[in-house]
Amino acid sequence: MNNIFRFIYLFFTDRKLYYLLAGLILFSGIALIAMDRVIMPAYTKYGHGITVPDITRMPLDEAAAILESRGLRHELAAKRSNEAFPPDFVVDQTPNAGMIVKPNRKIYITINTTTTPTVVVPEVQDLSLRNATIQLQNSGLQLGNVTYESSRFRNSVLRQSIPSGRRVDQHTTIDLIVGDGLGNVMVRVPDVSNMHLTKAQNALLEAGLNVGTIQFQPTDRVAPNTVLRYAPDDQPNVYEGTPIDLIVSVSRSEDEEEETGPLIIDESDRDNDNQPESDIEIDPDRFQDQ
Repeated sequence: MNNIFRFIYLFFTDRKLYYLLAGLILFSGIALIAMDRVIMPAYTKYGHGITVPDITRMPLDEAAAILESRGLRHELAAKRSNEAFPPDFVVDQTPNAGMIVKPNRKIYITINTTTTPTVVVPEVQDLSLRNATIQLQNSGLQLGNVTYESSRFRNSVLRQSIPSGRRVDQHTTIDLIVGDGLGNVMVRVPDVSNMHLTKAQNALLEAGLNVGTIQFQPTDRVAPNTVLRYAPDDQPNVYEGTPIDLIVSVSRSEDEEEETGPLIIDESDRDNDNQPESDIEIDPDRFQDQ
């Protein structure tokens, strides 16, 4: 045991060990400095930059020759139809002219073509107008005229001017027929008085109507979330899609109100955004104590 402690003592008190450690530290420091100041700059060509020339509005062969003479490479990124340029002329480049890049950097080129690229028209029927617009833009098409037609599904695409699946020129405009939220068919207004709010909403939607403004009235005479009155209640039949405003009970007690919490159906989640949203504000004069 004593021999082990003696060996450890002699090992750590030997000057050769410290000379070796000092040598390793010095060598590591020199290597790091050489890597940072010499090796890496030479590998990355630090401090050597090339200004990207403007090669737009010139033939592809000429543009390629200019890039090669500057020590740059090129790659054809896309073809675009532009009547302002002759065929095979450069209409765009990345990086842009004037930027400083490293030698042998690749420049991506977009050239003009006499053949207009074609795309497939997507199916946007039954989508909301917003989603249909995004689909058309993502497909390289443009939204044309938007015409509203009588339909209970507000802002839902009813028809498109060019059928889906047809191949057309890129940037073609697509006209859309969109629902205005009101149908041209008269439907019966169901009596939703004294119904639970959720049941009343479902009854209105099943009848082809929309839920309008919901106003809550504190009362202890009926259970919370019960429909007290609705409007219009003086018209047995209305146009399909008409919003029906509701007055619903809530408990006068704050504790009960928090516990029972009004249950409201979110119409925006029904039928893939095809259900209309009501913009009609409630008119207090429409509700009179009966």
